[in-house]
Amino acid sequence: MTIGTSVKRIEDPRLITGKGQYVGDIKLHDQCEAVIVRSPHAHANILRIDTEKAKQLPEVLMVMTGWDLPKDLSPIPMRLAPNEALTKALQFPLAKDKVRYVGEPVVLIVATSRYTAEDAADLIDVTYESLAPITDVHTAIQSDTSVLHPEIGSNDLFLIHSKKGSVNEELKKCPYVIEEDLYVQRHSGIPLETRGLLAVVQEDKRLTVYGPTKVVHFNHQILARLLKIDSQNIRFIETDVGGGFGPRGEFYPEDYLIPYAALRLGRPVKWVEDRLEHMVATNHSREQKHHVVVGFDESGRIHALRDEIFVDTGAYIRTHGITVPVLTQGMFPGPYDFHALEFITHVVATNKTPTGTYRGPGRFEGTFVRERIIDIIAKKLNLDPTVVRERNLIKPEQMPYTNGISALGQVVEYDSGDYPQILDIARNAMEWNQFAERKALAAAEGKIIGLGFAMFVEKSGLGPWEFCEVEILEKGDLTCKTGLADVGQGVKTALAQICSDQLGIPYSKVTVIHGDTDVVEKGNGSFATRGTVVGGSAAWYASEALKKKLLLVAAELLHLPAEELDIKNQLIIHITNQQCLCQLEDIITECRKRGIELREKYTFSIDHMSYPYGIHAAEVAIDSETGKIKIEKYYIAYDIGKAINPLLVHGQLVGGMAQGLGGALFEELRYDDNGQLITGSFMDYLIPSSMEMPEVEIEILENSPSPLNPLGVKGAGEGGTVAVAPAIANAIINALDKYPIEITSLPIRPEVIRDAIKKGPVTNEEE
Repeated sequence: MTIGTSVKRIEDPRLITGKGQYVGDIKLHDQCEAVIVRSPHAHANILRIDTEKAKQLPEVLMVMTGWDLPKDLSPIPMRLAPNEALTKALQFPLAKDKVRYVGEPVVLIVATSRYTAEDAADLIDVTYESLAPITDVHTAIQSDTSVLHPEIGSNDLFLIHSKKGSVNEELKKCPYVIEEDLYVQRHSGIPLETRGLLAVVQEDKRLTVYGPTKVVHFNHQILARLLKIDSQNIRFIETDVGGGFGPRGEFYPEDYLIPYAALRLGRPVKWVEDRLEHMVATNHSREQKHHVVVGFDESGRIHALRDEIFVDTGAYIRTHGITVPVLTQGMFPGPYDFHALEFITHVVATNKTPTGTYRGPGRFEGTFVRERIIDIIAKKLNLDPTVVRERNLIKPEQMPYTNGISALGQVVEYDSGDYPQILDIARNAMEWNQFAERKALAAAEGKIIGLGFAMFVEKSGLGPWEFCEVEILEKGDLTCKTGLADVGQGVKTALAQICSDQLGIPYSKVTVIHGDTDVVEKGNGSFATRGTVVGGSAAWYASEALKKKLLLVAAELLHLPAEELDIKNQLIIHITNQQCLCQLEDIITECRKRGIELREKYTFSIDHMSYPYGIHAAEVAIDSETGKIKIEKYYIAYDIGKAINPLLVHGQLVGGMAQGLGGALFEELRYDDNGQLITGSFMDYLIPSSMEMPEVEIEILENSPSPLNPLGVKGAGEGGTVAVAPAIANAIINALDKYPIEITSLPIRPEVIRDAIKKGPVTNEEE
């Protein structure tokens, strides 16, 4: 049995010995390079583009503006949560008459080298007529503000309204009602490797594109549609990727421009964005403003909650459609049984870089807001915040539990879980009952410490389907072709373990193939923490079908019923006494003699997502002079139903926590009033280093397997990120419970803490 075992990743030897192949590593004969001239203005009309000087530069092969693109070219479509009302806000690969954000592509230049292309870019003369930029969602929706997409008629592009019960009626009954405004800042994934693409027309006239990741088959179909050529004439090959996390891998303007240029020139064209381009051109994420009204009783039981949310979606709607705001609403209730809920979400256009998903999209934002509200209620009532959580939790006997809110085309229905149990586990792990005494002792020594908790429910296993094909080769090795992509999550190892368990062969004998549209016939890709749940289940069933073929032949040869046989350690065994009956190799040989094809395909379909859940806890120490936060202890308990490989899960949670830490304390894509990104380099955009990253204590639980798939698994990819900010914020508030501070926005800056400490403790009269 390899499922449940912390075996080493089979991906690693090639990568750590320098044998990985990223887009930048590929060098083809006659290859040329592309550079994109981007708008320096957040909002402007394009009056004139003079390209003549650039075209005359030796070794410049192509200079292309939006007017040079096909007249019937469609905009880039939505992939997830599409909505017809938003099609008028989609983006074309190059701007024509108007630019709507700093970094929008205006001119494509292709030359024999990157150096020449950069020189040519300096010779492009674009005359702009500056327009007033819109940088705030509330300003954007005022009646006298210019409309970015006139065909929609408003910058309030889309309204999402969901409710359960009557919030107004419940609020009337509540002895306590509070209102809070909370804010999650704009930030995004910062992968080590920026985006890149290489397109080449092969000798057979087919177009091959290297570099698309995450959703290879989707991008393949979209490119064929935009180019108006048969998809059979395009091949997509997924290269190694230096970090995924959501923002990369979608269909961007460059994903059309580079293949189009290769077709026009008949030469290989490569483009790799630099870091500044990544900051202004790759999807941003997160930015949301929440106005929360919550009604509760003296016990802390929450009866009603209304949240009006303003999502800054940037200048255009990209491939994610309204995925993030939909998930914010659908997953906002978390592990709690609220009587009445109402969400009014405004998807608002501004003159900023378009947004998309980033690890834990919608849940990072909603979890921060919800878990801060829980602690605010506890403080208002002078109650233990973990007790307030406990009094509002969904009970195990209520499973499956529907929270009444829809997300991604389905009503959110938690499949299984014991939320009170995981809260108790975390309280015990952090010695919460003894913490007040420790805190008092620390205070006597002049130290300020605090402990905070944040609970969450994640979603995983988004369908509707995933594909797998398995085949036994001549030497008894197995190939597993999957529609998933490898963005660093260990998909090869996990699928190899699943196939290994079914077929009784070492996982090292399984070769997982993915990300090549010529080799893998279909797939949905890797996103939404779906890999092991949906792709793993497809691999399980495909391997099971292949196993049945082998056992039927073995049963005939051994004169035994097939149901009495199994395969273990490359042996056919009798289930009852575990006796070895013959070598698996002998059965494989017999199958080949009989002309039996040792290959099976399976498409696993699923209607509902599965819901892992967990809790984060942070103990912090605060420097009273500087306001600096030091995380003394960090703990995550996460129930994922079944861990295929606990080592992979552990790595996912630690890595996810690092990204959550960045969002909590450091990272911010901040704009000035002119729509200029002022944190567009690592001098200004802060990311946590190893010095800031604490040791993370991980407890992987398997108490609530999912009934929705044969493995009982729930996804592990995003749970490390979503609850970091509220856990740390709640710990800071706990540490400074005598001081005038309330954390309702991110990132949490040391100066806010320092200023509160300087003001001194609040007296009872002031409270």
